[in-house]
Amino acid sequence: MKTKNTSKFIVYALNIMISILILGPILYTLGVSFMTPEQIFEYPPKLIPRSLYIKNYKEALEIAPIGRFIFNSFVMSVAITAGQIITGMLAAYAFSFMEFKGKKFLFILILSTLMIPGQAVIIANYLTISSLGLLDTFRALILPYLTSALGIFLFRQFFLSIPKELYEAAVIDGCGNFRFLISVVIPLAKPAIGSLGIYTFLHAWNMYMWPLLTTNRDGMRTVQIGISMLENVDSQAFGPVMAGIIMIILPSIVAFILGQKQLIEGLTAGSVKS
Repeated sequence: MKTKNTSKFIVYALNIMISILILGPILYTLGVSFMTPEQIFEYPPKLIPRSLYIKNYKEALEIAPIGRFIFNSFVMSVAITAGQIITGMLAAYAFSFMEFKGKKFLFILILSTLMIPGQAVIIANYLTISSLGLLDTFRALILPYLTSALGIFLFRQFFLSIPKELYEAAVIDGCGNFRFLISVVIPLAKPAIGSLGIYTFLHAWNMYMWPLLTTNRDGMRTVQIGISMLENVDSQAFGPVMAGIIMIILPSIVAFILGQKQLIEGLTAGSVKS
């Protein structure tokens, strides 16, 4: 019993330490974003502002069009997330419930693309998008990421946990593939959908290199490029920089908080078969 309590104490202590290491910089950034320039350079440094100095946020919006960056990133992230969910689900359904020649080979071929780093194909993707005349458009940001091998794999593993007898009974009752997918599979696959959705949204929101290559106008830039623009301002303007960073990271934090339950359920739902 004593050993068990000691183990719990160690686990809780480690969790608290890790939480402080993760949340510390975010909370400090939030505090500095509401401090006056005098408060920021006080010694010893303070974590809590004496008053809410919102001028930093106004100045951040003047330095860079952060509102436009957030809108662009939101449109791009939502479109990429929807595309990967739809294409991943359709492909995974075929690999799980349908029989055709070369199914295993094709699935292994798709999985093998996970071993190819994104940097290896980014130039080829750029040349393709450029030759199509799509630079500086939402299509350039979205099209190369509308499907992913990870999404197909995640959905397939989840679909394999659905009893085959359920599919066979639906076929006997005259239920087609599309109706079975919509009426039976999708309601059961909500954890997997939520998991892939949150993961994909956060990944798309944090993309930097691809938007940097395919956009030239501020009107099409995304939030990660916006952060780099804030870093180029006056080195003493810490308040506006921190305010801009808070505005940029807030949507991704909210998305993770709202979807963390689905993310965990989706990652574990297909791991054990009943």
